[in-house]
Amino acid sequence: MSQDTKYESFEGHAGQGLVKSWTRGVAFEDEARGQLSRIASLPFIHKWVAAMPDAHVGIGTTVGSVIPTIGAVIPAAVGVDIGCGMMAQKTSLKATDLPDSLSAIRAQIERDVPVGTAAHKGLSEARARQWNVLDPGYERMIRKYPRLKKKDAATQLGSLGGGNHFIELCLDENQDVWIMLHSGSRGIGNLIGRHYIELAKRDMEKHSIHLPDGNLAYFKEGSAGFNDYVEAVGWAQDYARRNREVMMELVVQGLRRNKKLKPFTLNQTAVNCHHNYVEREHHYGHDVLVTRKGAVRARLGDLGIIPGSMGAKSFIVRGLGNEESFHSCSHGAGRVMSRTAARQKISLEDHRQATRDVECRKDQGVIDESPAAYKDIDAVMGAQSDLVEIVHTLKQIVCVKG
Repeated sequence: MSQDTKYESFEGHAGQGLVKSWTRGVAFEDEARGQLSRIASLPFIHKWVAAMPDAHVGIGTTVGSVIPTIGAVIPAAVGVDIGCGMMAQKTSLKATDLPDSLSAIRAQIERDVPVGTAAHKGLSEARARQWNVLDPGYERMIRKYPRLKKKDAATQLGSLGGGNHFIELCLDENQDVWIMLHSGSRGIGNLIGRHYIELAKRDMEKHSIHLPDGNLAYFKEGSAGFNDYVEAVGWAQDYARRNREVMMELVVQGLRRNKKLKPFTLNQTAVNCHHNYVEREHHYGHDVLVTRKGAVRARLGDLGIIPGSMGAKSFIVRGLGNEESFHSCSHGAGRVMSRTAARQKISLEDHRQATRDVECRKDQGVIDESPAAYKDIDAVMGAQSDLVEIVHTLKQIVCVKG
């Protein structure tokens, strides 16, 4: 390995397969290393598995991993938050255009966008327009699998969810105001993910296929399960992208109703990128399925978003097209504490101090999302300087969480 190489390599489980990890200078737990080794040992992995600097243990597959496969797909590698990703939009507003207190802006966003398990009470014209595009694919799915029917699938369009999902107002290095948000395919994506993970496990049992981890259950290409899953996961990814677009529209409309803000425009095309998804791509001479489990596509020139935690910096980045990472980069800072550990180790006062410059929740319910639960975002960015270049550095000033 040359001095210029940013990654390290290690073998997969029992000497089968290879992992390349961009983890220099950041915490990289042994459990994540072992999990990546098991994934890399699967017989249908193309070339190697790539680990991003935010890599940490997930269910079956490592969060912050890029898994290229030929002839198979692993539903648990995508997981249940299908199509989860980021959207960011620059506005013409400056920091000096904002009121001294940002609490009313936060309250407006919380009124306009349902959080947690909540949904809208009905379909507005904008949401109905988006759902009309999604509905035919949804009807095909539930005709085949009635258990995928979910009564709030349509009304959750334009809603945030909980956990690490958020809506933020940020300032960039020029004091321009950005809107940034993080969400996925909501309850319907969760239902689809769980359904196909269970079907894949049954398929492994049926064919007596033994795996180093049951959550690595897969569908072989050409099987009915494979075809149905690829169609369903594609639909959920489309839902997730549209969900972010509707939320962005709601936030913009709310800001424009705020009498303390002057009229503003949206100054550049929004960035909207998945980081939990699967897609067909071409790498090293082969058409492959690339599953990015907590990773962003970073082809040459691609714009992406790498958020920090509630009190840290975030970044708009441009891909450098690094083939060895399968044109990928990290999707965030990555956890250094489990949610349980964070709730045990981080005090409410610690959280309040870490978020003192942010208008956000400062209660016990968000302790597991406090900055101390995450890796140092500057170290994460340093570890992937051959994957992306920084275009804008953002610092949040308002953060809405479910």
